[in-house]
Amino acid sequence: MAWYTHNKQPSVQQSKKEIFIKCKKCQSHIYYKEWLNNLNVCPNCNYHGSITSHERISLLFDKHTFQELFAYISSFDSLGFNDLKGSYADKIKVTKTKTGINEAVITGTGKMNGTEVVMAIMDFRFLGGSLGSATGEKILQASNYAYKNQIPYIIISASGGARMQEGTLSLMQMAKTCAGISRLNQKNIPFISVLTNPTTGGVTASYAMMGDINIAEPGAMIGFAGRRVIEQTIGQKLPEDFQTAEYLLKHGFIDSIVNRKDLKKFLSSVLNYYNR
Repeated sequence: MAWYTHNKQPSVQQSKKEIFIKCKKCQSHIYYKEWLNNLNVCPNCNYHGSITSHERISLLFDKHTFQELFAYISSFDSLGFNDLKGSYADKIKVTKTKTGINEAVITGTGKMNGTEVVMAIMDFRFLGGSLGSATGEKILQASNYAYKNQIPYIIISASGGARMQEGTLSLMQMAKTCAGISRLNQKNIPFISVLTNPTTGGVTASYAMMGDINIAEPGAMIGFAGRRVIEQTIGQKLPEDFQTAEYLLKHGFIDSIVNRKDLKKFLSSVLNYYNR
């Protein structure tokens, strides 16, 4: 699908002495260490490259405070799905080995500038961050934990949408996660949604847009259907910046765009406001 191309990591070009990153947006060559030190963000054009769920944990949580929750919940091929490239079960095994994680989301609790939070961090490396049954269950259980302990809940989304290998079971996760998150309102527990590149499909159509505050990283692709599908459906050419974070902010769909380096401070400030 077209939106997946927006999440490709900048290419690495190696010379005899140095390794450089080529920015996908401005085509600048950036020294690899500089790229890493800048949190995978281009210092020239502010293009935000993808980072892993574990890198997000290191970025957002105070050191040594994060404790993973519901790590035992993992994908299962309940439908016995197979395609021309093999079985879904085999694909899950390969992805787990390749990424070192058991599901497209890691859930846990810890402190962020001293404030305790529950967080679900999606990882696009795991089958495109797709929303499967286990993904939805972990997000629901994390919301239940936040509800029970009256702790703010934050979801960092990065997804291509519903996991088609699970059919209707995947689509059911949209309603299930939304129901769990909406329950937080009963105790006035804040829910903050952070949308990164890309956040699309069923994830956008469910919990990703349910935040008391919805924020995004610069340039993030956010939408439901792909550009080509929409253009063919309505018979019109869409604006060049359509489905970008900047377009959504301009039209009132999100509340703020926050640079990656400022995200922890911004989230802490929002939660401090809630605690007054």
